[in-house]
Amino acid sequence: MGHSDVTYFGIRHHGPGSADSLVQALQDLQPVAVLIEGPIDASALLPLLARPEMQPPVALLCYPEEDPASTSFWPFAEFSPEYQAVLWAVDKKAALRFIDLPSSARFTAAAADGAEKVDTGEAKEASEHDDVAPHRRDPIGTLARAAGYEDGESWWSDIIEQNPEPGPIFAAISDAMITLRDGEGSIAQYEAQREAHMRLEIAAARKEFDGPIAVVCGAWHVPALQATHPQKNDQALLKGIARRKSTMTLAPWTGPRLALGYGYGAGVVAPGWCKHLWRTRGRRDAATLWLAMIAAVLRVKGHLVSTASLIEAERLARTLAAIRERPKPGFEELRDAAIAALFNGEALLWALVEAELLLGADVGEIPPDTPLAPLIEDLQRNQKAARLKPEALERELSVDLRSDSGLFRSTLLHRLNVLGVHWGKLTDAGRSRGTFRERWTLAWEPEYAVRLVENLIYGPTIEKAANGRLIQMIEAAATLDTLAALVQGAITAGLSEASTAGLAALEARAARSSECLEILASVPPLADIIRYGEARKTETNRLSGLMERLIVEGAIALPYAARDLDEQAAATLASAMRKADEAIRLVEPGEDVLDGWRNGLAAVLEGSRATALLAGCAAHLLYEAGRLSAEAAAGLLGRRLSPGTPVAEAAGFFEGFFSTAGQRLIYDEGLRAAVDSWLKSLDEDAFIAHLPLLRRVFSNLDSMERRRLIEAVLGRAARLPAGLTPTPDGGEAWRRHLERLGPLLMGGNGNG
Repeated sequence: MGHSDVTYFGIRHHGPGSADSLVQALQDLQPVAVLIEGPIDASALLPLLARPEMQPPVALLCYPEEDPASTSFWPFAEFSPEYQAVLWAVDKKAALRFIDLPSSARFTAAAADGAEKVDTGEAKEASEHDDVAPHRRDPIGTLARAAGYEDGESWWSDIIEQNPEPGPIFAAISDAMITLRDGEGSIAQYEAQREAHMRLEIAAARKEFDGPIAVVCGAWHVPALQATHPQKNDQALLKGIARRKSTMTLAPWTGPRLALGYGYGAGVVAPGWCKHLWRTRGRRDAATLWLAMIAAVLRVKGHLVSTASLIEAERLARTLAAIRERPKPGFEELRDAAIAALFNGEALLWALVEAELLLGADVGEIPPDTPLAPLIEDLQRNQKAARLKPEALERELSVDLRSDSGLFRSTLLHRLNVLGVHWGKLTDAGRSRGTFRERWTLAWEPEYAVRLVENLIYGPTIEKAANGRLIQMIEAAATLDTLAALVQGAITAGLSEASTAGLAALEARAARSSECLEILASVPPLADIIRYGEARKTETNRLSGLMERLIVEGAIALPYAARDLDEQAAATLASAMRKADEAIRLVEPGEDVLDGWRNGLAAVLEGSRATALLAGCAAHLLYEAGRLSAEAAAGLLGRRLSPGTPVAEAAGFFEGFFSTAGQRLIYDEGLRAAVDSWLKSLDEDAFIAHLPLLRRVFSNLDSMERRRLIEAVLGRAARLPAGLTPTPDGGEAWRRHLERLGPLLMGGNGNG
C-alpha cells in the first residue's frame, strides 16, 4: 500500500500558457498517476485521446441511455491543459483517470439543484459553471483584469515569462485562489458534491499508488481539494446522488465552438489566438507570425498590405509592450499595432479579420474505431460512402440526381435536414426544380453531433431516425398544406415509411378539409412531386388522383373564400391562387379538372362581393389561359377602371391584374389604352395616393422594359435621353406628363 505525495496543478481550461507550464511541471515531477477533473465514468475513453489519428478539437459526449436529449459535453483543444496531460501520461505510461462526479450526476443535479440548466443543444461544460459569479467561471481572467490585462492568456504567459520555474507558478495560482475563494461565502450544493467526490478519489489514489500523483483541475478548485475534510462528511454529501446509466462517445468539435461568445461556460475569448500561442511557444518570432497571419487574411479579402507596414506594426507592438511593462507583445499590443499600422486607425477593419483569426475554422477528427453514438457512426459511414468530408467553412456542392452518387448525396443531406442537422442548405430550390440538379452550401457545426444524439429516440440509423421524426411531425400536422409539404419532404429524402404514412394522413385530411387557402397551398408541393417525382422514382398515381380532387374542391370553395376580405387576407389568397395556377399548368391535369379550376376563377371574377384584388388576379389568370380574349380583357379593364368605380376598388383590380403581368402593357395595346385612360381620369390627389401601388406593379419590370413601356406610351419619336429630361419643344403638357411618369416608371425597384 502506498502513501503518495499529491501535487495540485490549478489550470485555466483551454489555456495554452497553462498547458505549456503544466507539461514542463509534469516533466519535472514525473508522477506515477495523473488525475484530471472530468466525469469519472468516461475514464476508459482517455487513452483514445492520445491516439495519433485523434485530431482535436474533439469533445467527450455523455448522455443517459433512456434520455439521449440530455447530452452534456466536454471539449478538448490541442492547447487544453487536460489534453496535454493525457498525452504526457499515455506517453510515460502513467496511470490516468478522471475524478469528477459521473456524467449522469449532472442531469440529476440540474433537475434538483437548478444549479445548471442542462438544456439540449446548448453548450454546457462540466468544469466551471454558468450559474456562478463571473470570477468563478474564469478566476484567472479575474486576476488578469485586476492586473490590467484584457485576457487571461496574456497575463498567464507574462507571469510565466517572469517566472520560468513551473513549480512556483502553480503555488502562486493556488495562493491567489485561496484569497478569491475566501471572499466567496458558501458554494452551491452541486459544486460541493463535485469537490467532495474529487477529494475521495484523490484519497483512494494515495492509497493505491507509490510515487508522486498529479491532480489537474480548474484553478478555482485547488484550495478545496487541498483542504482536509473528514472522509465520512464527504461520503455523506454524496449519498443522495442517483446514478443513471450513461453512454459515452467522442465527437469531432470545431475551433469556433471553444469560444466564450458561443455560450460555452469554460470557453476562451479567442481559440485562434490560443492555438497560435500554443504552436509558437518558446519561439521568438510569435508576434511576427501573428502579424503575418493578419496580413494573409487581409490579402485574401482584397486589401493591399505592404511589408513595410508589417515591420512598422511589429515595431509598434514591441514599443507598446515596453511602455506597458510587458515582457513581450501580447494580444492587445498586436491588435492595437495592427489597427494603427495596417488599418490606418480604422478599428472597423479589424472586425473584418477578427472572426477568422480569433475563432479559426478547425474541425476535429476521430479515429475510425472509436466507440460512437449509433447515429454519429451511421453519419460517418454515410459521409465516407458519399465522399463528403465535414468542413467548418462554407463550400458549394452541385449534385446531379440522375447519377447514383448524386442521388445518394442529395438523399443524405435531405435526411439530415429532417433531423435538424442543416449541414447542407439548398441554395436554389426554387429555381432548379424541374432540372435534375441541386445546388447546396455545406458547412459543418459541431453541435450537429449533439443533435444526432438527441435524435436517437427516433431510431439508430439516419434513415430510421428521419423516418421516425417525420412520422411524428405528420401526426402532429394541423393543416393540409403542412402535410403536403411534409410528404414532399419525405419523398425528396427517400423515406418510404414516412411517405406512406404522410399519403394516408393527406388523404384523410383532404376528405374533411374545406378551408380554401389550405387546399390551394397544398397543390404546389403535390404538383412538384408528381412532375419531378421520376427523379426519385415515386408512386405518383395515387397522388395525381388526390391532387385533382383538391383542385376541384379548391375551385368550388374559391368564390366564397374571395368575398369581402381585408387587404392582408386578400394578398395571401391571391398569392395562393397564383401558385396553385402555376402548379396546375405544370402537371397538365385532364380537361375536366382544368375546366373546374377556370370556372372557379370565372366565378370570382363575376362575383358581386369578390374582393377587387382577387377579381383582378382571376381575370389575369383567365386571360393568360386564353379564356378571356384580348378585346374582352380590354373591355373588362375599361369597365373596372371607369371613373364611376371607387378609386380603391379600381386600384385593387388593377394591382390584381398587373402585379405579375406588367410586361403585358408593353406589347398589348388594348390593355395599355384601358390603363392609360384610367390614369388620365384620376385627379392629382387620387393619382398621388396610388403612386405606391403603381410603383409596386411596375417594380417587376427591369429598366429596359420600363424604357420600352415609356416609348410605347409616348410613341417611338420620344426617345428619352438618360435622366428622362424632355426635349425643350415638348410643350408644357408633355413636361407635366413626364414629371408624373418619370419617377413612377424609373422609380426604385420593389418600393411601395
